[in-house]
Amino acid sequence: MISLLALSQQAATWLAVVMGLLIAAEFGFIGYIVYAMVKARKSKQEETESADEYDLIGSSRVGEDAPKYILNVKDLKQWFPVGKSIFGKPQGYLRAVDGVSFDLERGKTIGIVGESGCGKTTLGRTILRLYDITEGSAVYTDEHGKQYELAKLKRKQLQPLRTQLQLVFQDPYSSLPPRMTVGAIISEAVRVHHIVPKNKVHNYVLNVMKHCGLQPHYYDRYPHEFSGGQRQRICIARALAVQPDLVICDEPVSALDVSIQAQVINLLKKMQKQMGISYMFISHDLSVVKYISDTIAVMYLGNIVEKGTTEDICSDARHPYTQALFSAVPVPNPHRKAKPEELEGELPSPANPPKGCKFHTRCKHCMDCCTEIAPEMREVTPGHFVACHLFDPPETMQEEQITAEQPQQEQPEQNEQEN
Repeated sequence: MISLLALSQQAATWLAVVMGLLIAAEFGFIGYIVYAMVKARKSKQEETESADEYDLIGSSRVGEDAPKYILNVKDLKQWFPVGKSIFGKPQGYLRAVDGVSFDLERGKTIGIVGESGCGKTTLGRTILRLYDITEGSAVYTDEHGKQYELAKLKRKQLQPLRTQLQLVFQDPYSSLPPRMTVGAIISEAVRVHHIVPKNKVHNYVLNVMKHCGLQPHYYDRYPHEFSGGQRQRICIARALAVQPDLVICDEPVSALDVSIQAQVINLLKKMQKQMGISYMFISHDLSVVKYISDTIAVMYLGNIVEKGTTEDICSDARHPYTQALFSAVPVPNPHRKAKPEELEGELPSPANPPKGCKFHTRCKHCMDCCTEIAPEMREVTPGHFVACHLFDPPETMQEEQITAEQPQQEQPEQNEQEN
């Protein structure tokens, strides 16, 4: 009996020890969980506070002493070879961009308009060096005044500039990788170019999404779960996440409904005002270009035929082609009928452009000099330039008329000598 009692007392002691250890372990585990939760919450608060240092809105790189112009394009050409001989040499060239010149002020928007096939998209991609430049120059000037001749830079030298020069594609459906989430799409370039520290990327991307009108719970969703307008917002967020100086918008609203177009355009204007971004806005919708642009350049068959401020181009268009474009804009007045000016003929091929003025085959004001001599860009009013023989000085027009008539006079003389 005594031995059994001793054993029971010893078992009770061991049981008490085990129970104490279990209770201590349980309280310790609970304490560890509480400690981990408090630490995680504290670190999250610290990340949120430190993310303000990398806020997208507070990262504008436009200073008061920044250079006036961010982009200077001079006589830019992009020719694509057409066909090859048996020796491998091109038999001809398609002149998609044929001597384009313009300047873009920092923090402003230039609108590039023209009918389909005039070279608008090719111009934007050539400036970004997605195509190698055939001839001419495109000079980008950063906020510190350092200039980069994009035509002469090699691929490795262009890599650091990719964050400062961005592109928003036309089609929001095909420009987003379908197997990546929204967070991965926006953060990819941020991680590659080290825009923010690695541990701040998540909060930074959420901040970018917030400014672009995207909800935080979109972070883990895929592109197919969004509408066209939301996808375009994702494309804009991806471009703005690397804090660019210049964004080339290649018809970003052409595939969207009118109400969604207004939302996207207002978003672009808001981000421009807050970040000081410069836009090159490519579109064939003149009403959209008029709303967002500070200056407008009108392209026809690879050339700029007229450029000036938005007010000058929209209210006082001088070139016959520009006048025809604006006459086709619908008038929002049921009591007023629009009278679009019809252009005769079809758009010539850029692989075989007409001699002289490229528009003379469709122009109702065509003169003899138009068929032989290409017009020069002339300033008709301050800041308003037109490439048309109608605005040549009288003495220059007389010389051009004589030059155009000379071949016609020499041809009969040659026929008489042959006879």
